[in-house]
Amino acid sequence: MGSGFDEREKGMEAKWAHDEDLRFRAIARRNKLLAHWALEQMGLTGPEAEGYAKSLLDLEVRGAADEDIVQQIRTDFAARSIIRSEHLIRTTMNELGIEATHQVMNETKA
Repeated sequence: MGSGFDEREKGMEAKWAHDEDLRFRAIARRNKLLAHWALEQMGLTGPEAEGYAKSLLDLEVRGAADEDIVQQIRTDFAARSIIRSEHLIRTTMNELGIEATHQVMNETKA
């Protein structure tokens, strides 16, 4: 016979798993949006753009932190003589993070 404590513990575990899933999906969405922003800044299209977006998203899969992603974008911009401040990249990342979270939350409501 399960106790109220066991039921509450299972509920908390389920909520934690759900929250982690939403967080992961929001970060993945943010990074995809950020990759598209970077592509626009660099004027990349077609297969080159697809390859770049995939390489940026692969950083996340390999466990890269936000800092690593920002530095990769800065390096890629510098290689193309595109001047964008680290502050702009971070601000864009934060804004896209908010947008991505809203998108993911709206998907779960539908």
